[in-house]
Amino acid sequence: MPVKTRSKAPVKRTTTTTAKPRARGAKAQANTQAITQAKVKALSSAQRRAAERFLLEITSLPTAAGREDRVIEAIERWVAQRHARVVLTRDKYGNLIVASHKFRDACAHSAKHATAVKPVLITAHLDHPAFVVRAVRTQGASAMVELEFRGGVHDPYFKGTAIEVFDGATQRSFDAKIISLDSAMDPATKPFKTVIAKLADAKSAKHIAAGCIARWKLPAAEVVNGIAHTHACDDLAAVAAALLAYDTISRDPSLAHVALLFTRCEEIGFIGAIGAARAGTIAPGTRLLCLENSRSFPHDSPIGAGPIVRVGDRLSVFTPELTNRVSTIALEHQKARPAFKFQRKLMAGGACEATAFASFGLNATCICLPLGNYHNMQDIDGVTTSNKRARIGREFIAVADFHGLVELLEITVRRLDDALISNSHEALMERLWSTHKHHVGGSADGVRKHS
Repeated sequence: MPVKTRSKAPVKRTTTTTAKPRARGAKAQANTQAITQAKVKALSSAQRRAAERFLLEITSLPTAAGREDRVIEAIERWVAQRHARVVLTRDKYGNLIVASHKFRDACAHSAKHATAVKPVLITAHLDHPAFVVRAVRTQGASAMVELEFRGGVHDPYFKGTAIEVFDGATQRSFDAKIISLDSAMDPATKPFKTVIAKLADAKSAKHIAAGCIARWKLPAAEVVNGIAHTHACDDLAAVAAALLAYDTISRDPSLAHVALLFTRCEEIGFIGAIGAARAGTIAPGTRLLCLENSRSFPHDSPIGAGPIVRVGDRLSVFTPELTNRVSTIALEHQKARPAFKFQRKLMAGGACEATAFASFGLNATCICLPLGNYHNMQDIDGVTTSNKRARIGREFIAVADFHGLVELLEITVRRLDDALISNSHEALMERLWSTHKHHVGGSADGVRKHS
């Protein structure tokens, strides 16, 4: 989604400096990869089922931009259970940083030494398109709720649609039905679409007040034939994947430079990410692996074909060196474990936080899950181009893609600073030149370096 800001605090642009160990031969490279592979162990059936339960639990939580409380509470509980090795902090805008106790020291060391390993942040956002109550009105025996919709959903999907409105504690919900939509928006006076919804039981109005959230009324989350159908894959499936991966990563002292960043208010314009970039939440030189759930196009980015190394979005391409390195790591991992699947795509169906971070001079790329029913909209093309009936539905992802994302995160942070990975494309160019330079009269006398 396009982002407009009136001012931008000056941010020093940074580049990644990677320590370059001495060159190693094929045997040494194979040994390094074997050691890394051994640390990333395949999950047992019981572990996979537990991960899938966690996925459904997190993606079923109600959330909205600026009202991410239930998800935050879940993360707080997760950290509390691991307090001996993990700590939770917040920046001035309420973004969450989950890190090992030694992360701050690792960042300080990185700042002092140019060749030190730079920090890595795995990021995901905590919100999903949803409603926030503006007012509650009683009309005779009926009760109406006025709500604003924070996120991007096409107008036809609102008409006559069932929603559930939560109480102030976001524990109980009450059924309602949308009876009108005002889609006019103005950045200064009315930044969101608004709706009027009629409560099924007027007595429930006493439990609802301005600031409460509401979401589409949908069936409970479930996994059917390897597909997870749930309320909010975008981006809570990424939150779940980040936590599962970090449960392993945080146990390794050599990965103390890796942490998680959970941002707020992405669905209304990357607001948490912009705040983190402006506030100095992110240390200079940090590499950001932004996790997303991106609209799948069946013939280009199919669900079930693996997590996607996303090279760009609708607005930009991401940091090339970092993106290429992640892609090469995924490819090498696939060679070692042929069952592992991944895709490399430009996902132009939307925009993600990697664009926001990169616009502030930060090194950012994205790894995403191919997503069905993007923003809970069924058959988007049929509705927008053929006037088909608009229906709200659960978002869905392949659980195999989800497990693959967790696996890819673990292998990526372990190999991100491997000089053999960072130099892979240069080596390919040299091999091609050595083989075919005689066709252009090339000689072996020197190599011209370009700056």
